[in-house]
Amino acid sequence: MKKPKYQLIVDFIKEKISKGEWAIGGRIPSQRHLARMFDVNRSTVITALEELMADGLIEGKTGKGTVVINNTWTLMGNRTSTNWNENVTLGIHKPSVSTVQEINKAESNNNLIQLSKGELSPEMFPLEEMRSIVQRVSNQLTPFGYEEPKGNIKLRQAISNYLKMRGMGISPSSILVVSGALQALQLISIGLLQRGSTVFLEVPSYLYSLTVFQSVGMELKGLPMDREGIKVDSIYQTKKRGKSILYTIPTFHNPTGTLMQKKRREELIKYCEREQLPIIEDDVYRDLWMDSSPPESLKSMDCHGNVLYLGSLSKTLSPGLRIGWIVGSESVINRLADLKMQSDYGSSTLSQHVATEWLSSGLYDQHLETVREQLKVRRGTALEALNKHLRSYATWDIPTGGFFIWIKIKPMFKVKRLFDKALSKGLLLNPGSIYAEHSGQFIRLSFGFASLDEIRIGIFQLSQIIKN
Repeated sequence: MKKPKYQLIVDFIKEKISKGEWAIGGRIPSQRHLARMFDVNRSTVITALEELMADGLIEGKTGKGTVVINNTWTLMGNRTSTNWNENVTLGIHKPSVSTVQEINKAESNNNLIQLSKGELSPEMFPLEEMRSIVQRVSNQLTPFGYEEPKGNIKLRQAISNYLKMRGMGISPSSILVVSGALQALQLISIGLLQRGSTVFLEVPSYLYSLTVFQSVGMELKGLPMDREGIKVDSIYQTKKRGKSILYTIPTFHNPTGTLMQKKRREELIKYCEREQLPIIEDDVYRDLWMDSSPPESLKSMDCHGNVLYLGSLSKTLSPGLRIGWIVGSESVINRLADLKMQSDYGSSTLSQHVATEWLSSGLYDQHLETVREQLKVRRGTALEALNKHLRSYATWDIPTGGFFIWIKIKPMFKVKRLFDKALSKGLLLNPGSIYAEHSGQFIRLSFGFASLDEIRIGIFQLSQIIKN
């Protein structure tokens, strides 16, 4: 006999609780989410939840939703079961804000039009070249163990040569291979900064969507921008010398796409050297220029070891390789290398060998030429759709690199409501609020991942949502 639909929901939730997947104290999915999951009306979900409440397994709590209060073992005996959820908030690392968590989860949903993803489309992935390189690497493999603390020497030499072509004369001993720029920030936060330090950064900024610095007791202080980048005269140096640092994305800034011009870079370097304000330069978008190559990096202007430079292959080649690098003075790199060894004993040896082949064979630069051409086409498609459907409702600047368009919506709206409405229509985008854009009238649109048709459809759908 076929079970009623509400009973399927009851059995599902009981199984999750009995297996310990949903622990005591944890919140279960919302009624709306369960209704969508089982393709039923909310009333069916409510019937199921009422039965589970009667069984003493769940309970509705004000401000917390519906939470698990017992499992089958606690109902059978007098002893209470461990409530791991009481420990969830005790760790030192703060959780992402709920909207960021929701975006991270939704980015794996292939049924959504992905106008949020900060990565290149699978259409631009050099599959045949990657297969060839992986095959070449596998043919040369010998038994391998842990790499040396700073990373594979051949890869660091390849990165050194790559940086030299971009105006930075960096020796391999001043390079640390990391698993992407995010790990670089984590190592810096725990290894170089004092608790209570101030981190100056652009506002809005990608860093606001992370908690890497706040989790170790740093304070973020936003600096206003114009079309040239950070307004240098807005930097307020705290009285406690040595307790501040500047984090910046001067080249194709995330989320605004702003490109800091050469004169502003020179002004910034001069100011920071005078005030002894160290700089973290996040330069992961440098190779994604479309119209002309960007000005030289802050690191190339650095004569005093004041700049820590972050690079990565995640944005330009493949996030799955998990290969990035930190460039700095040897003493700093040695310190961070020691911390990295304590955290993971080094990045994947196989990934490092593959990255070495890409950078040293000339295939990476060939790949970049293809990516730039395709990004031009994608940018053109996005701008054409924006002009056609959103010109009356929004303004934006034309990015010269990267894959983001920072859009200001003219009508007043609640950004969370726009995000939820778009998601319900199968459209995922990033609200400006996760980058500390408090006015709420901004969204970051990515033209890097979705197909050309999806870009057109997504922007049209966005216009319909805003109109309504």
